[in-house]
Amino acid sequence: MLDFANEPVEMPFIETGVLADPAPFARARSQAVVFFPAASEIYAQGEKSGAYYLVEFGAVRVYRLLSDGRRQISAFYLAGEMFGFESDRTHHFFAESIVATGIRPFRPAAGADFSRELLPHALRGMTRAQEHLLVLGRQNAIERVGAFLLDMAERQGGLRRIELPMSRQDIGDYLGLTIETVSRILSKLRAKSVIRLHGLRSVEILKWDILQCMCV
Repeated sequence: MLDFANEPVEMPFIETGVLADPAPFARARSQAVVFFPAASEIYAQGEKSGAYYLVEFGAVRVYRLLSDGRRQISAFYLAGEMFGFESDRTHHFFAESIVATGIRPFRPAAGADFSRELLPHALRGMTRAQEHLLVLGRQNAIERVGAFLLDMAERQGGLRRIELPMSRQDIGDYLGLTIETVSRILSKLRAKSVIRLHGLRSVEILKWDILQCMCV
């Protein structure tokens, strides 16, 4: 659960390509950045909502626990991205830091209308969720991993070398694959010189065209 009194850290806005104009949000009752160690709960399913959250640094996974105990990750959020949008006043998923993460919560003042500023972020999340459903419903395992790498690259500015703060298990729980399948596909892509692995958390895309063709 997010405790607004827990280790606040005063930080300025971090301007990124995702949050291009932070000025409107400065008019809200913004809190100081709250630091979460790796694998810390930000909010739980069933808790009251009412705030929005900006990732200042680090990464967040949003997930739900299934009835059989399995975990289904529905989204990852990286630095500069916002999450916590709900259709009602209740959180329907868990949110957890993946690595050491700084979160800036926003609680709009009573009567304030920030729909104009928030709408692009909410729509971006909805579009990404729809694309993810298509990946899960229509693509095979290697196409899913390829689409995931391309998505991470796009969200990191189109860099050839991208950082993956999430584990292989996280990727599997997001793509509906086992950790063994994720590892096997990454090794296969490396063997075909489509990617180069730099440890467990960094991937360099060597052949963009091939990776893109795989995901069509």
